Amino acid sequence: MDNSVDTSHIAALDIGGTKIAAMVAGPEGPLARVTQATAKTGTPRALPEQALSLIELACEKAKIDPASLTTVGVASCGPFVYEQDLLCLSAPNICGGGRSAADLPNDWEGIPLEQVLRERFNRVVIENDCVAALAAERAFGAVMGQRDCVYVTWSTGIGFGLCVDGHILRGKHGNAGHAGHMMISEREDALCGCGNRGDVEGLISGRNIANRLSMNAADVFNQARDGDPKAKAATLAAARWLGRALYNVAVTLDTRTFVIGGSIWVHHGNWLEPFVQQEIDARLPALTRGVSILRAALGGVVADIGAMTLVIPDEWIANWRNTAPWQRLGAA
Repeated sequence: MDNSVDTSHIAALDIGGTKIAAMVAGPEGPLARVTQATAKTGTPRALPEQALSLIELACEKAKIDPASLTTVGVASCGPFVYEQDLLCLSAPNICGGGRSAADLPNDWEGIPLEQVLRERFNRVVIENDCVAALAAERAFGAVMGQRDCVYVTWSTGIGFGLCVDGHILRGKHGNAGHAGHMMISEREDALCGCGNRGDVEGLISGRNIANRLSMNAADVFNQARDGDPKAKAATLAAARWLGRALYNVAVTLDTRTFVIGGSIWVHHGNWLEPFVQQEIDARLPALTRGVSILRAALGGVVADIGAMTLVIPDEWIANWRNTAPWQRLGAA
């Protein structure tokens, strides 16, 4: 394989527990985006091979030669593990190995994400999706240039991206920010895909709320917004648990701003935000006074733009800030 890197175009992937999005972009901005439900059957190579196929489809849609792509940025749910110095994906919302979950019909312990992508691309940069989203919001969005801020996603899973004193935190395996797995309750029925009972994700993630209530997650939150007592009680409890998690992070990192995205927040944050903010404001004002919640300015494509931000050439950034070209993508 030719080891040169051509940055006339770049590819990007947003890998989540529900869907994968593939994009291609040039200096003028994103050119095409395609999505599919995340592969969860077959061999452990099924997901990264699906991702490569989606990039080919995005190239076809954008009418560019796939051979021109040598660089890919990847925003992926985690956590990550390393095998032979290559990053593997071990996400509890995708990998079914060692667990009995009806919605995870596989026995995968890990997915060789970096290995498969490096078979195709000369340059591969992979970050946790919340780290990538945080990079995007700092480059183009709600916290542009801020030194102390946290990105949070409330979606199929729960994730955090952390920035302290202007430094994005990554940790030994790139897993810094997995605060969704901190234990905050004794509830036995709050079972997370990782095996924890009573962690933040087990309590409030879309997947786990749906499993616990035997309802589609979208239906739970829509019915809550419409006033159904059972759904509303579950949803407001989830908002309060999220608020307590944010309090814990705020007093640990002395942060200034939380930027929240993810499908649940995109659709329901407008009415849930006061309940979350109240849990922060009600405790230890010396550390929480002035801590604010913002909506992700990049909306439903924040992780997509985050994946691109990981590999975007410096000379493209000013034009993207001036033209906001991601607005053409939509959030399909």
